[in-house]
Amino acid sequence: MIRNTVLAAALGSVLALGVTPAMAADPASEKCFGVAHAGKNDCATAAHACAGQSTTDRDPREWKAVPKGTCEKMGGRLAPPTK
Repeated sequence: MIRNTVLAAALGSVLALGVTPAMAADPASEKCFGVAHAGKNDCATAAHACAGQSTTDRDPREWKAVPKGTCEKMGGRLAPPTK
């Protein structure tokens, strides 16, 4: 019984690590708002709870990790809209 609980906790930890945004591990990238296509966003917003759930192309509230220095060249912004 205890062994099953320990195994379940370990598996849960491994699964939780899998949902960490890739950007956190890559210092050569930056959040770029307004460039993600529908279903291709990298993180959650107030409108939904998970990456890949955006419903509109180039929504200014959605972001995608891009190589540093390329966001504004793509027509994006480095900060979300204020409202």
